[in-house]
Amino acid sequence: MNQPLIDEVKHRMATWPIYSQESIEDKLVVMKLFNAFGSGTWYLTEYDPEDEQAFGYVTGLGGDEWGYFSIREMASLMLRGTRVPHIEIDRHFDPTPFSQLEL
Repeated sequence: MNQPLIDEVKHRMATWPIYSQESIEDKLVVMKLFNAFGSGTWYLTEYDPEDEQAFGYVTGLGGDEWGYFSIREMASLMLRGTRVPHIEIDRHFDPTPFSQLEL
């Protein structure tokens, strides 16, 4: 389990609870996660620390869409036979309005 991923998401998303941007048309993307060994990029806009669910925009998984995803499930993905996590935080990403992302 990649506990540092869970802890960092919880910390960075603390002021962006689920539904906090529901009425905002151009949501602020607070964090970016990516699959270091495959496709998939997650742009987080909201987070619920109780059930470890995030809301955001997902690309690269066969269809791009807004939706909910489990941070705990993502943190459990490891390179087969190792303890190397698949999902990483883009540490160079700055919070950006969705409309300004280059997707």
